[in-house]
Amino acid sequence: MAKILIIGCGSIGTQLANVLSNKGHQVTGLKRNPPETDAGNVDYFAADIASSSDLKDLPVDFDTLYFIVSPDGRNEENYRDIYESGLNNLLKKFALADSKPHWIFVSSTSVYGQSQGEWVDEDSIAQPYNHCSQLVRQAEQKLIALAPGNIVVRFSGIYGPGREHLLRMAMQVPAIQRNPPYFTNRIHQQDCIGVLAFLLERGLAGAALEQCYLASDDEPAPLWEVMLWLAGHLKCQPPTVKSVDNHAVMNKRCSNRRLKALGYKFRYPSFKDGYIELIN
Repeated sequence: MAKILIIGCGSIGTQLANVLSNKGHQVTGLKRNPPETDAGNVDYFAADIASSSDLKDLPVDFDTLYFIVSPDGRNEENYRDIYESGLNNLLKKFALADSKPHWIFVSSTSVYGQSQGEWVDEDSIAQPYNHCSQLVRQAEQKLIALAPGNIVVRFSGIYGPGREHLLRMAMQVPAIQRNPPYFTNRIHQQDCIGVLAFLLERGLAGAALEQCYLASDDEPAPLWEVMLWLAGHLKCQPPTVKSVDNHAVMNKRCSNRRLKALGYKFRYPSFKDGYIELIN
């Protein structure tokens, strides 16, 4: 049994907390506004990591820390609050107590700057152009340098119940680039939870783990094909063809070979598997 702190308990963090507590681990969730109702076997600690005073009474005797915090908005200030100020507050808190837990840091494939449909994996250059993604990348580097056992997990576009942006987009008959293909990557939120639990269990079992894993499903797909498939199953008008966008910055294909070689099996290996369930 491990003593675990999950920093950031939104949908994924809360579900992960329940999964791990059901496996017998002792789990604490750090959240600005913890649930007031019964949280089962999960304890909660109320704090905003951007405030060092909020962390004053946070226990430090954890074996593993998950960092799954999302910014309040998509601007540099919000990203700096959590990936710079918030992370530094936590690192200082544990360093002063001479506590050295193992970190599993949730990152994003936005740290890749590749934009010509290239394949990327954990060994590809991660040099983003966007300031927000640069802050995420700097946080990655800080934790990787801190200890060899720390792990970064880069999720591609997360979808699932409550994350249905592409379904809404398909129903609006969007204009989509068809040629050359504009590749997109995604992962179902249940696989996000599965990957994070899997890495913990493999580590506890003594498996040799890498410091970085790219977590995306088996099927990078052109956005045109995704929208056409969704429109067909939603019984709405297909997308229209858009001229080539020279400013596209996320056009890449994400490889999950390292994660699958470790033994992870995706519950939703293709966007079709996940979206047909949402549509039905």
